[in-house]
Amino acid sequence: MDFPRILSGNWDTPDSHRLAVAKSRGVYSQLPRALAMAPNDITQIVKDSGLRGRGGAGFPTGMKWSFVPPAEKRQGKSVYLLCNADESEPGTFKDRYCLWLDPHLLFEGMAIASRALDCHVGYIYIRGEFRYIARRLEEALAEAYAAGLLGKNILGSGHDFDLYVHVGAGAYICGEETALISSLEGEKGQPKLKPPFPAVEGAWRSPTIVNNVETLAVVPWLIQHGAAAYKALGTEKSPGTKLFSVSGHVRRPGVYEIPLGIPMMQFINEYAGGLLPGRTLKAVIPGGSSVPVMTPAEVAICSMDYESINTNAGSYLGSGGMIVMDDTTDLVAALTNLLRFYAHESCGQCTPCREGCGWMHQILCRVRDGEASEVDLGTLRDLADNIHSKTICFFGASAAMPVQSFLTKFRSEFLDRVQRRGVGAA
Repeated sequence: MDFPRILSGNWDTPDSHRLAVAKSRGVYSQLPRALAMAPNDITQIVKDSGLRGRGGAGFPTGMKWSFVPPAEKRQGKSVYLLCNADESEPGTFKDRYCLWLDPHLLFEGMAIASRALDCHVGYIYIRGEFRYIARRLEEALAEAYAAGLLGKNILGSGHDFDLYVHVGAGAYICGEETALISSLEGEKGQPKLKPPFPAVEGAWRSPTIVNNVETLAVVPWLIQHGAAAYKALGTEKSPGTKLFSVSGHVRRPGVYEIPLGIPMMQFINEYAGGLLPGRTLKAVIPGGSSVPVMTPAEVAICSMDYESINTNAGSYLGSGGMIVMDDTTDLVAALTNLLRFYAHESCGQCTPCREGCGWMHQILCRVRDGEASEVDLGTLRDLADNIHSKTICFFGASAAMPVQSFLTKFRSEFLDRVQRRGVGAA
């Protein structure tokens, strides 16, 4: 398939993280042009392109930017741009490739976004376990500052933009934008009620835009090629290309950039190399562990875009973290493992999530070990139903949806276990 590799085009180039190499590959070529543009014109290109946030929610990026109040209504408050690099979703490992292999593309995207937002300070909030990447980012930042590509009066344009790297402490919840902001401010990383939304009142009670790594790294390409060229890729409602992390029982796990909209089975077979020899497909988690699981029948009719996965499978594209499971997979054990993660990572702020995630994990451990009854499956479903959408942030739903979907779509496997006919039965 012939299409531009917008995000991964430089990954195969040796030393692509170095400024000289990045510039030879065209990085920063659009920055002078963008700095000469009116801020609203940059936002309009992003809005017209249909670019949707690549962190999981898929919200239109240009629309999000337009929520920042104009200068006359900000009461002298600064605007902050935050890059969400707290990539902690199980099954998702795309952003670390962008950060490690092409950090200058991200910097250029953030500098252009800062011009659009009338913003002069930005932060890359990076996952605590990514300290080795943070060191590379700091080295790349030093190169960019020395070349006048960041800092005061960038390229003589009169626009100032300072960019900092902030390392988190390894909390999954800080991937949620308001928890990320709380952590950045030095507070406990816990989500806040919305409204007010961060674009109006975020970091230090000032207008704040939080975008994913992948989202911001697309912006230079939009400036160079325009909205129409981007919309020519993908589908009408899911335009452009996207990075997908693929793990599990496939021949070629890894990160792949594809135009949105290609059939899911084509992606698994042609890009990820298909299933391991002699295996058959059993289940797929399409967008990171927090989305509903899919059956083989659903995979067969879905394409890799937001609308198809939601309409045909009741699931979500999410962060693009695809986990492929074949017929050797114990789905009871798989779900138990996922809930162990959510029980551990709950921030503890909301009672349904704080108590319920632990309870669901305990019940699943009993189901896995053949020590539960069918009544326990009903209790498990009730818990999930009472956690979903009953919490401040989406974490509760993220923990509940795997339980709800596994119990619904693969109920027979759970019944086998509680009726002591399963793998883990005594």
